[in-house]
Amino acid sequence: MHMPEITEADIEIFILMFLRVSAIVGTMPILGNRNVPVRVKGGMSLVIVLLLFPVTAFHPPGSGVLPLILQMAGEVIIGIIIGFAGKLVFAGVQLAGQLAGFQMGFAIVNVFDPVTSAQVSIVAQLQYLFAMLVFLAIDGHHLFLYAIAESYRMVPPLDFRFSGELMQTLVHMSRDMFVVAVRMGAPVFVTLLMVSLGFGLIARTVPQINILIVGFPIKIAVGLLGIVLTLPIFSRILGNIIMDFGDMLRLLFRVM
Repeated sequence: MHMPEITEADIEIFILMFLRVSAIVGTMPILGNRNVPVRVKGGMSLVIVLLLFPVTAFHPPGSGVLPLILQMAGEVIIGIIIGFAGKLVFAGVQLAGQLAGFQMGFAIVNVFDPVTSAQVSIVAQLQYLFAMLVFLAIDGHHLFLYAIAESYRMVPPLDFRFSGELMQTLVHMSRDMFVVAVRMGAPVFVTLLMVSLGFGLIARTVPQINILIVGFPIKIAVGLLGIVLTLPIFSRILGNIIMDFGDMLRLLFRVM
């Protein structure tokens, strides 16, 4: 049986594809977390490239070291942008938890986040864990695997173009992170605001009550109860955002 000949161009294209796929896998939510072993990420990237390589249309890369370096950088940037877009959704979830924790009195009650290596609010970390469960429950990781294959159809290897429209799209996506945070945390924000207004009225009408001592446990209890009661709303909103993420990715591919 005659084995197909592997050319130098095939090896270069394989390396370029591996760079893009590994950049996506290394930055996408959950699978790209630091607590996932590097061997797992590398093995998954290699398997995906082996599956996509025979069906991916490409043209031979340009000759020379400098063009090859620029092409490699372009493939890595594509992967990072796709993963960054997914991370923005979870950043919005953490921002919602951060704001809710601040209103509950947890401004200095922080924990170490092994994913970002930063100090985050304990409420933000709790909501981030909920978001991870919702993401896996609705097969959000499948969406990223589909995005990898779709990226090669809409942005073939060596066709990446960095434009002002791409930067504008990324800025708009970063802006939408705050919209996600408000949508996620609005019920808890409003509830805690009403509790604060109630304490303000009590402090004015009954000054003998020490609101500072009484208010802390009540706001914590109301905040946690609000988070629990709004979990169905939280799951539905996050599910809709993740389902709309495919349209966002297609927009990114078009401007690339």
